[in-house]
Order: sequence, then structure tokens, then C-alpha cells
Amino acid sequence: MTGPLPPPFGAPRPRVPHDFDDIYATSTPPWDIGRPQPAFERLAREGGLVGRVLDVGCGTGEHALLAAFHGHHAVGVDISPTAIGQAGAKATERCLEVQFLVLDALELPETGERFDTVLDCGLFHVLGDEDRERYFGSLNSVVSSGGRYHMLCFSDRQPGDWGPRRIRKEEILESLSVGWVVESIEPSVIEVTFDPNGALAWHVTATRT
Repeated sequence: MTGPLPPPFGAPRPRVPHDFDDIYATSTPPWDIGRPQPAFERLAREGGLVGRVLDVGCGTGEHALLAAFHGHHAVGVDISPTAIGQAGAKATERCLEVQFLVLDALELPETGERFDTVLDCGLFHVLGDEDRERYFGSLNSVVSSGGRYHMLCFSDRQPGDWGPRRIRKEEILESLSVGWVVESIEPSVIEVTFDPNGALAWHVTATRT
């Protein structure tokens, strides 16, 4: 790893919409690997994507595109207009139909839809405590009973102090304590562009009650 990394892979700081848009507009973010994360690719291959799929904090859209490739109605939302523009261009190039929306994950009812599967790669771990509560309130409003939430987030097993806050299992369980049953919290990896070993992560699966 060489040189300073942009937020949120530099010093931890609050989630600010224009920060993320600036990153997408001026560089390729470290988390934008140009393909789906392997953990979500495996999920798709094993039939873990069901019904209508929401990719929340979708960035340039790889996981929404993955869902569409497997035949699902897919929606991707992100606060960065630049990222959403890039996601839409990918959809056109790949001849895939995905609805991409510039939208804060704290305002998901504005999609006007309900979903059966939610994919969250790298959003939860950039939210502050207050925004976490708002996020799950937003999510609870759009996920049908029995719907599944699949999340990849930085783990407290990851050494060092760069990047977003490390997440403990207890924090995950607390955040999902209302309206969800946590099925599993498994060690995983988030691939990044600057380190072939990736970042140690948790892969969480929870079911909406």
C-alpha cells in the first residue's frame, strides 16, 4: 500500500455525500474492483439471490448488474451521481436492465418498491451510530417479510487503523436486533485494488421477520 488513500479508506470520518462523488469523479476508488465481490458471486451461483434485488450503496453497480445477469429485477442506489452515471453506462454496455437511482440509503422508501434480497457491500461500515439506526429503519420499510439481507463489512479482525471503522459481531447483532433474525456471521474478505490480500470482513446473512 503506497501513498494516502481517499476517504473512507483514509482517516475515518463522517459519511459526506460530496466526498464520495469527488472520489468517483477523480479516481477509481479502492473498493471499486470492476467486478462483483467473490462472496456475492458465490451467493448468486448458489441461488442466494431471490426475487427483487436491491443493491444498496451500489457504487458503479457491479452487484446490481450481477443480479440482473442472473435474471432478477434489480435496483441500485447510491448517493454519488457520478457512480450512478458509471453504473448506467455499464448496464448499457452489457445489455442488462437495471434501475439505478441517486438516493441516500437512509431514504429507501423513495424507491417506491419492496425487495426480497438486499446486497450491502461496504455501506454499513461507513455509517455512524445514529445513521445505522436510520438505515435499518429505512431498510425495514422496503424489505418484505422473509426477505434476505446480505452484507459485507470491515471486520475487527483486520489489523491497522486505515480505512473505515472495524465492526464487531456484537455491533451487527445489535443493529439487526429489531425486525431481523441473523442467520450467520462468517469470516470473509472484501477485495480492494491496492492489496491482493484484500481486507478482512464479515459476511452477514439476516432474514426479515
